[in-house]
Amino acid sequence: MLIVREMKKYFSGIYHRAGDETDAEKAYDIWSATYDDQPDNLMLALDEDVFSKLLHKLDIENKIVADIGCGTGRHWQKILDQKPAIVSGFDVSGGMLEQLRQKFPAAITHKITSSLFDRVPTASFDLIISTLTIAHIEDLTTTLEAWFRIAKQKSDIIITDFHPVALAKGGKRTFQKGRRQVTVKNFIHSIESIKLIAGKYGFMVAAEEEITINKEHKHYYEQKHALHVFEKFNGTPIIYGLHLKRDDATD
Repeated sequence: MLIVREMKKYFSGIYHRAGDETDAEKAYDIWSATYDDQPDNLMLALDEDVFSKLLHKLDIENKIVADIGCGTGRHWQKILDQKPAIVSGFDVSGGMLEQLRQKFPAAITHKITSSLFDRVPTASFDLIISTLTIAHIEDLTTTLEAWFRIAKQKSDIIITDFHPVALAKGGKRTFQKGRRQVTVKNFIHSIESIKLIAGKYGFMVAAEEEITINKEHKHYYEQKHALHVFEKFNGTPIIYGLHLKRDDATD
């Protein structure tokens, strides 16, 4: 029975079981209190690696930055260390924003109530960051068009997320709340579709990262008594990162 319980606790994105899915706003409100206490979360570790590689290629000193899907501000210290002028956090979850403000009391935060970002002026940001968020968005085209509108004509966008191949193979974002396992609702968007929409608005791919599950990650599954899950996803791309750049026009 212990093994069964441990398997049910298996963390985000890889473990899949049938059940109702919870929309992102509600799910992350529930998850917010414990989200930062996940030392063995493979996806958070991989996202840290991918995002850091993309961010460190940019000079963001004195730049205006938006973090869309900022959550608890996992990446904020790395961002602030590069001395941007302003960082604004956007998220659908009030609970996650509250956790961010506890860590960074001076944080500028906005609760997302519309995918159009209609309260945000056009050409506001030098850099837009969005990590582990894209697959929570149902209408990707409308949302990305809004992001491109609020980005300056000369700007950068960093995106990381669960790889659509892994999601199509049954990958899920899950977490444990007491005896209940919560599955966060996802939508599958191909990476090519993101590039295609971006290209229509003058954004080109400046850098791309991808990590595939391999033997280096096996110990995460061993700790969760879920080697069968490792076997299922071994060799599957699990996370991707994109750096999109628009620099062919002036502000």
